[in-house]
Amino acid sequence: MNLANKLTILRIMLVPIFMIFLLNKIPYGVTIAAVIFTFAAITDTLDGYIARKKNQITNFGKFMDPLADKLLVSAALISLVQMGKLSAWVVMIIIAREFTISILRAVAAAEGVVIAASWWGKAKTITQIVAIIFILIDNFPFSYIGFPFASIMMYIAVIITVLSGVDYIRINQHILKH
Repeated sequence: MNLANKLTILRIMLVPIFMIFLLNKIPYGVTIAAVIFTFAAITDTLDGYIARKKNQITNFGKFMDPLADKLLVSAALISLVQMGKLSAWVVMIIIAREFTISILRAVAAAEGVVIAASWWGKAKTITQIVAIIFILIDNFPFSYIGFPFASIMMYIAVIITVLSGVDYIRINQHILKH
């Protein structure tokens, strides 16, 4: 169990804590949840960097890191729907893409093929995280000038999510043919 894998496990453990602060009437709960979410998102970048830098890439990390990301983002998106801050159709598109690509990765893994994260996949994750953070902090600092940055970022995230899903399927369609 190396440091990168410990960070991945930490990210998974932060998900319920994030949700407790976000969904309960705790003073400053949403702000604390935003900080937890941001910290957890940073651990995603950090664990990958550490694994590559120290040559500690493991099968556990290859499987659990994307799962931890999906749990964190899905928990945030579903919570935002419950809070009335996000439309369910947005969440459904994002989660459908995640299930689809996870199944594709599982099929590939069964054939001994590892599907690495693509540039589109990384852009998808970044735009989703940025959009979620700005929704959590209620579009601050843009809320004072009335610019809907959080909404625009979420629409960009949905578009990039769809494009990344199409890209993964296009590049790996040979796996689906078997």
